[in-house]
Amino acid sequence: MVLMVASATVSAQEYPTKPVILAVPFAAGGPADTLARNLAQVMGQQLKQQMVIENVAGAGGTVAANRVAKAKPDGYSLLIAHIGMATAPALYRKLPFNPLTDFEYIGQVADVPMTLIAKTGLPPDNLTELIAYVKKNKDKLNLGNAGLGAASHLCGLLFTSRIQSEITTIPYNGTAPAMAALMGGQIDLMCDQTTNTTTQIKAGRVKVYGTTTKTRIPSLSMVPTLAEQGLKDFDVSVWYGIYAPKGTPKSVLDKLVAALQASVQDAQFKSRMVELGALAVTKDKATPESLAKHLKAEIEKWGPIIKKAGIYAD
Repeated sequence: MVLMVASATVSAQEYPTKPVILAVPFAAGGPADTLARNLAQVMGQQLKQQMVIENVAGAGGTVAANRVAKAKPDGYSLLIAHIGMATAPALYRKLPFNPLTDFEYIGQVADVPMTLIAKTGLPPDNLTELIAYVKKNKDKLNLGNAGLGAASHLCGLLFTSRIQSEITTIPYNGTAPAMAALMGGQIDLMCDQTTNTTTQIKAGRVKVYGTTTKTRIPSLSMVPTLAEQGLKDFDVSVWYGIYAPKGTPKSVLDKLVAALQASVQDAQFKSRMVELGALAVTKDKATPESLAKHLKAEIEKWGPIIKKAGIYAD
């Protein structure tokens, strides 16, 4: 027994001695994947070991989360997840893991604003015109998203709720196919993260009606917020955090936290986030305590909204 404990201690002290897997709950090419790959590059440098992205899409991100929750707690299987970790308990009747008890928290990574966009041929030129157009043509329009429980789904749900007009919703298996459908004119509207929309907006491939933040985004300074156009209190940002399986040694977690904190302060990473329309968190948010507190608050915030809408997944 003494030898086993000693061996585990040495192993934790030497961590990491092999590539670290960072599971992304969504398909490659989407906003979560984009953010994860940028983080993995700089965080891997901090750990002096490669971080390998593994896209594990399915069931609104719960497949990846469950896989990491059940993985060996040795620091080599990590999860980067967004707001979906807070909405899953209300969305899924039989969630195979508990976000509050089945993970060790490493810290928050970045906050990503969202944008309300449309296919280029949609007639309205501003939010006021769009709302009137939706109310008049709601039976002819559709709103795409990246799947049940995705950030784009939640943002779209909040938008239609605020303007009190239901629109046919079309879920896709990931953000990339949803964006392709929007640019191809198969769907009319979508609410999605700046990490996926900023490039398309600047290239004129989609039409933008506003951002979901209280103030304008530096990378999209020409785009007004939905709030300043009259849609009050519409403040939605997608936050990302890093998780490890419950029981991961503290010495390993400490190294991961230190690497994350150094990463979110890295000039190149911060600059890349700004280019994508995102914002790297401050050092005090890249902590286990901050992520735990924020996750609990978000579960309490979104749970009632989802239940009121009557949205469930088996």
